[in-house]
Amino acid sequence: MTRPAVLYELGFVLLAGVGTWLLHRLFKTGLRERCDRYPPDDLRRLALRAVQRVMWPVMALVAVLIGRAAFRTLAAPTGVLDAAVPLLLSLATIRLVVYLLRKGFRATPALKAWENIIVTGIWTMVALHLVGWLPAVQQGLDDLAINIGSSRVSVLSSIKLVALIALLLTLAFWISGVIERRMRASAHMNPSLQVAFGKFSKFFLIALAIFLAIDAVGIDLTTLTVFGGALGVGIGFGLQRITSNFISGFILVLDRSIKPGDVISVGGNDAKFGWVQELRARYVVVRDRDGVERLIPNENLITSEVVNWSYTDPNTRVRIPVQISYDDDPEQAMALLMEAAKASPRILADPVPTARMLEFADSGIQLELRIWISDPENGIGNVRTDVNLAIWRLFKAAGITIPYPQRDLHVKTLPPGIVRGPASTTDD
Repeated sequence: MTRPAVLYELGFVLLAGVGTWLLHRLFKTGLRERCDRYPPDDLRRLALRAVQRVMWPVMALVAVLIGRAAFRTLAAPTGVLDAAVPLLLSLATIRLVVYLLRKGFRATPALKAWENIIVTGIWTMVALHLVGWLPAVQQGLDDLAINIGSSRVSVLSSIKLVALIALLLTLAFWISGVIERRMRASAHMNPSLQVAFGKFSKFFLIALAIFLAIDAVGIDLTTLTVFGGALGVGIGFGLQRITSNFISGFILVLDRSIKPGDVISVGGNDAKFGWVQELRARYVVVRDRDGVERLIPNENLITSEVVNWSYTDPNTRVRIPVQISYDDDPEQAMALLMEAAKASPRILADPVPTARMLEFADSGIQLELRIWISDPENGIGNVRTDVNLAIWRLFKAAGITIPYPQRDLHVKTLPPGIVRGPASTTDD
């Protein structure tokens, strides 16, 4: 290869790169404007974003391929152009794969690590190709093989299988994520059906991706029966709870006992309540009023007592206990309780609030105000606070006292050595 020929090739590659970059800048504004026309979860927007990320390397690749064909027609050397083709192809692949990874998975340190592994693997293949070692490395990896039944499994086929599964799983998670977001945005579909359809689509796409990858590599699917027994034993021992939670998640979705937005408490009425944020394959995310997100295994929601405050009827009765002194009029106090029930606009007029006299307690007369609200998801403690403050103000204005526990101590006998003092007298 002569020096002028190399300079011609380098000049063409530079010209193709700069020219396609300018075209990319020209089309980029139009693509961005078209993307802004669609909602964030629209498939057309996601597709345009993907095109925008790979546009420049693909345009440069097309230009280099055309240039290489022209150079070969002129019987000119194409060594530099041959090296530029895999570089541009790998750049486009990396940009597309990283984009799909970030759209299909949450941004976590693990995702960043996988991105580095993928980028390193692609550039390693390109480097081996450029130095001419790739065929020899592939042959060496293919020679390291074992026979499973009628199938031959080599290190090379295993690497291809893992890479293909990773690619197809990325596509599956990305597509299922788009479907779930579209389902959540639908105002005409029941929340339980949204979750059920999203779970089914994710499970189906993941299974389809794995089987397609295995079949594409050339592994006979019938050989998987060898691992069926081992998988059954694993499920019976180590994976029993995971499988139970997974199946329980489908049961929760199908029977519609819990859905996103419900207000629930696990463990009875005295347990802390929270809002169901989302239903996952293994657990349910419940957010309480302290902002703490609790991950409750699906199995617990099937086997334990769950109070769903908004299952069929969102109306919830709130009890507010009050004690008054035996010196006060209970009928007057009950009338004031009914007036205090107007303290919060969230208290329903139907069913009507009621005041009840429950018992004669040790320290006073036990009363109870019973009110109804229709939005327990907005909190119950704030309604109690409003009503209790109103009761305090009304009782104080009417002279009604709220007693506190008192005990009278009567000493019948004194221990030896202790002399009883004189009774206290009051001077006139």
